[in-house]
Amino acid sequence: MTELTRRVLLQTGGALGAAVGLSSFAAAQRAGGTASYRFFTPDEAAFIEAAVDRLIPPEPDWPGAREAGVPTYIDQQLAGPYGQGDRLFLGGPIKPGTPQQGYQLGFTPAELYRRALGAILAQTRAAGASFSDAPASQQDEFLTRLEAGEADLAGVPSAVFFETLLANTIEGYFADPAYGGNRDMTSWRMVGFPGVYAAYLGLYTQHGLRYEREPLSMADAQRLHGHGSPAATGASMHR
Repeated sequence: MTELTRRVLLQTGGALGAAVGLSSFAAAQRAGGTASYRFFTPDEAAFIEAAVDRLIPPEPDWPGAREAGVPTYIDQQLAGPYGQGDRLFLGGPIKPGTPQQGYQLGFTPAELYRRALGAILAQTRAAGASFSDAPASQQDEFLTRLEAGEADLAGVPSAVFFETLLANTIEGYFADPAYGGNRDMTSWRMVGFPGVYAAYLGLYTQHGLRYEREPLSMADAQRLHGHGSPAATGASMHR
């Protein structure tokens, strides 16, 4: 697997994110600092938490995917309409396709994850190993094998599972926090994205001006509704 830097993710995230249709869900409930998962079993969650943190690892100034809430985002999506294939045609005939044709399996996203994760966990148990406890180098080696399509995961080509997991990870890292990921809008702060303010083109598209403001989530916008426009709530522009 090639080294996935944030620069690479920003270059590819748009295309990958567009490939998967998503439904709106509220942020996951949290108790005692531990995520409350609706779809993942504890063993599945342990793999997902470790895997996404290798796809977007933490850096000195920015959290990785796990700390940013990406596992919660994926869990919420799989537990809802997206997981049930709400926007996918899954009727037959199901035939092998080319990479250019996109997703061609007859599994809903929830079925794809459940089958793939079940096979992965069975393989690691048989080897007496634990992905989440393995060194980062071994985790990367395993993910590289999945990306290269070197495993059949109970009928799910490992390359398809890897591509789906990577796409969902990027989506969860950059989506509005209302969907469960991007905790504290960390990725928006990292890239300087204003959030909901993006709808107010007149504020931040003026040439020669620098837009300076904390990013605004959908929940923040709801709280501010009726209490003044974005321009009146502290947006600062400087030449």
